[in-house]
Amino acid sequence: MSKQKLEYLEKKGWKVGSTQEFLGLSEEESSYIELKLKLSSNIRQLRTQKNLTQEQLAKLLKSSQSRVAKLEAGDPSVSIDLIIRSLLAMGTSNQDIARTILS
Repeated sequence: MSKQKLEYLEKKGWKVGSTQEFLGLSEEESSYIELKLKLSSNIRQLRTQKNLTQEQLAKLLKSSQSRVAKLEAGDPSVSIDLIIRSLLAMGTSNQDIARTILS
């Protein structure tokens, strides 16, 4: 956001802050959410690179297409376990997962 827009919003009484501040998240909660979102984004990117549909990935995972959609969207109901299993099922190495986490 530009400095000018920020100043305008603050003059109008708006408070501009982070998602963490708005939701009242601890540092650990915020980091956990960011990690899940990074990995979920990586799943979608890898799936499209491999020309897989959500349904094809679901069959590979013995899951449903709707679950894969939730997985890619970073839905809170999706476990880290399923995220990691999905990446590994598509041939992602431990090193690639570590790179995603560190980026």
